[in-house]
Order: sequence, then structure tokens, then C-alpha cells
Amino acid sequence: MEEEKMNMNEEEQAVCSDNMETENKVENAENSENTDCKEDKDPLEAAQAEIEELKDKYLRSVAEFDNYRKRTLKEKAELILNGGEKSVCAILPIIDDMERAIENGTKTEDPAVLREGMELIYHKMMKALESLGVKKIETEGADFNTDIHEAVAMVPGMGDDKKGKIIDCLQAGYQLNDKVIRHAKVAVGQ
Repeated sequence: MEEEKMNMNEEEQAVCSDNMETENKVENAENSENTDCKEDKDPLEAAQAEIEELKDKYLRSVAEFDNYRKRTLKEKAELILNGGEKSVCAILPIIDDMERAIENGTKTEDPAVLREGMELIYHKMMKALESLGVKKIETEGADFNTDIHEAVAMVPGMGDDKKGKIIDCLQAGYQLNDKVIRHAKVAVGQ
């Protein structure tokens, strides 16, 4: 009987040993799974944190661009409304001169004095326009150019030397910084 007990003890010990090994394997597997889950959570949390950071940067960029767009629209509207300020300020002294000429015109009967005053005002106006980048298109003796001239009349019988040349200027043309703002209306030899 003692042998049987010893055999049973040996068998129980073997079974217990097998059970212990199995339990150890299961625990190791669970520990391994828990470690994997912790590792999975860390990259996931890191990715979510990065996503939040990128969202924040994106929202800030969108807000910054929106502010830039609003600011430029406001500046553009202000330029349109007040863009002619320089031109108006250049013309105001000429208007003052014209008012003085009109006022003094009633005090004199001499047409030469009035003519001289008008010529002075005209020259002052042309200088003011030149300072703003406006210049008169020259037509005297020039060849007809469709880019800057507009033919309103064709004059026949002027001879071969006047063919295609400007004979008379009916209305002066002007350029603003080399851009035609009004074509010169001219009569051209045929």
C-alpha cells in the first residue's frame, strides 16, 4: 500500500507539475497579451495626440488665412475709396487759381491779362498731371498709330508725303504711365 501511495504521489506530483506548467504558460500568455495591449494603447494615444496637434495647427492656419483675406479686402476697399486722394490734392491748387482768375476777371477788361492768367493755370494743370504720370500724346507731324490714335476723318488730296500722317488733332489723347487712357482723335491724310 505504501508503494501505491508513493506511486499515486508520484502521479499526482506529475499531474500537478503538468498543471503548474500549463498555468505558467497561460499566465505568461496573459502577461504577454497585457503587454501588447499596453504597447498598442501607447501608439494609439500618441497618434491621437498628434491628430489633435495637427487639428489645432490646421484650425489656426485657417483662422490666420481668413484674417489675412479680410484684412486685404478691407485694404483694397480703402484704396478704391481713397485712391484718388493724391490726384485730387494735386488739382485743388489749380481750382483755387481758377477761382481767383474768375474773381479778378470782373475787375479788368483787358483780354490779354485774362488770357495770360488762363495760360498760367493751364501750364500748372499740365505739370500737376505730369507729376501723377499723365502725359499728352504727341500728334503733330506723327505717323498714324492705331494703338494711340483714333482716326475720325480721312483728308484726300494731301499728296504722297502726307499719306498716313496726322494732318490735324481734333481732341488730345493722354497716357497714364504708358497706358492709353484716351486715344487722340485725329484727321489722317489719304
